[in-house]
Amino acid sequence: MNSFVPPAGVPAIEFIGVEKRFAARGKSAEVLAARDVTFAIAPGEVVSIIGPSGCGKSTLLNMGSGLARTSAGTVKIAGQVVEGPNEHVSFMLQKDLLMPWRTIAQNIEFGLELRGVKADARRQISDKLLEQCHLHGFGAHYPNQLSGGMRQRAALARTLAVDPLVLLMDEPFSALDAQTKMILQQDLAQTVAAEGKTVLFITHDLTEAVALSDRILVMSERPGTIIEQIIVDIPGRENPMQRRKHDRVGPLVGQLMDLLKLDANTQVH
Repeated sequence: MNSFVPPAGVPAIEFIGVEKRFAARGKSAEVLAARDVTFAIAPGEVVSIIGPSGCGKSTLLNMGSGLARTSAGTVKIAGQVVEGPNEHVSFMLQKDLLMPWRTIAQNIEFGLELRGVKADARRQISDKLLEQCHLHGFGAHYPNQLSGGMRQRAALARTLAVDPLVLLMDEPFSALDAQTKMILQQDLAQTVAAEGKTVLFITHDLTEAVALSDRILVMSERPGTIIEQIIVDIPGRENPMQRRKHDRVGPLVGQLMDLLKLDANTQVH
């Protein structure tokens, strides 16, 4: 469990009337990417965001991490306004972004090095995460010696190493084959449940959203805003492989398809 815990009743992460505008290249007008985005996520909750491509999902994560500023509105982590990169937040992307000149253990320890954690303590943490993420025996290997799924496990271990309160995850499994994706979903779900992590997860895979989440937020086309919230009323979030078999999955996916205006001729990936 993260050593930092928000005060009772305070969300782990909260967006309040958030808007984001970008300068349009070669034009005087600005592009409104997201507007009036308001939602809160409680500590230990897993929430997915789905929506059309270009609706501002990744932009929300960038603002949540402090890598981008809001044009209007406020983002808070544990009740504190986000004004820059926040030590209580970790970000995991679709690409593993492991440094090829560092071993897997050294990649996992990188964030700890930046925080000045001593070598012995770093090694204890990386050893624990190598075991936890099913990478035991691969700490001395380099990224090019691992499969894509193993590299994403290493990226997850690196994300967890700094013991964040909030995990921001931008389609972290989308580049993997279906079987590997389900295995890593299982690993993530069990880890999140065991350690009480809060997760804001972006995906285009509607079944993945249902399998992993407590709630699903649906965004409109750009300028993106939250148009619906779906409660995933299926037990066993810590076991997504079993959850996928529940008879409520199909109806929930169908409801999400209707909200996104997807039909039988639309490819859902």
